[in-house]
Amino acid sequence: MSVLTVPAEVAVWLVNGMPARLVWDGVRYRVTDTPTPLTEDEWCPALTHAARRIVGWRLQGTTAGGQSLMFDLVEGDRGWSVVRVYD
Repeated sequence: MSVLTVPAEVAVWLVNGMPARLVWDGVRYRVTDTPTPLTEDEWCPALTHAARRIVGWRLQGTTAGGQSLMFDLVEGDRGWSVVRVYD
């Protein structure tokens, strides 16, 4: 398994507050699992308060050709970013 850890911009479409589609690196992916929330305390372990605000999602995205990747997406001030990709 390889992991990409360089943040990159991504376009994300939400349905009922959860990711349903994304376009990353010019490729469209359909979310093909139930996204798992990434919370502040999981993503930023240095935080000491008890907040569990959702800051992103871990999900599987699949292309029209059937290639699947796992993505960690985080929403920031400038929009969504891919922070990790697992193949």
